[in-house]
Amino acid sequence: MTATSDLGTARLASPELLRSVFRKHAAGVAVITARGEAGPVGFTATSLASVSAEPPMLSFAVGTHSSTWPAIAAGDHVGVHVLGEHQRELAATFARSGADRFGPGTAWREGPEGVPVLDGVPAWTVCKVVARVPAGDHRIVVAELLAGDPTGHGRPLVYHQGRFSGLRD
Repeated sequence: MTATSDLGTARLASPELLRSVFRKHAAGVAVITARGEAGPVGFTATSLASVSAEPPMLSFAVGTHSSTWPAIAAGDHVGVHVLGEHQRELAATFARSGADRFGPGTAWREGPEGVPVLDGVPAWTVCKVVARVPAGDHRIVVAELLAGDPTGHGRPLVYHQGRFSGLRD
């Protein structure tokens, strides 16, 4: 059996094509945090992935032009927070350039290894960075879990079609 497709609508590779394709891909939403020289830093990520069970490892991508990159590039530890659908505004705050991400609207505390840990999330981990792999204008960060708490409440927050939303039953 041979599959065919209409190549007449195919477009050449570009950043816009990549963004358009991934608008069709629903992804979980996480916030990555780190301890920076001037205080805590963080960003919203939809690139979180499980890498290994033994040892327990995960990965995420971070832009090298982001305000968070210098802290992740220099630091040994990160916090990874899985967001719930009740945290759309938190996701938007950490995604917005220039936002006061750890201001009065963000509940957090210092966690293991001095990493900022967000309150009220369904799950969080503190991880040791083991690799930073160049990938275009980003780095793929691979990190080993050291500690965490998966007992928070809430249905997962997802990112799809350019917006944050919850799952539908």
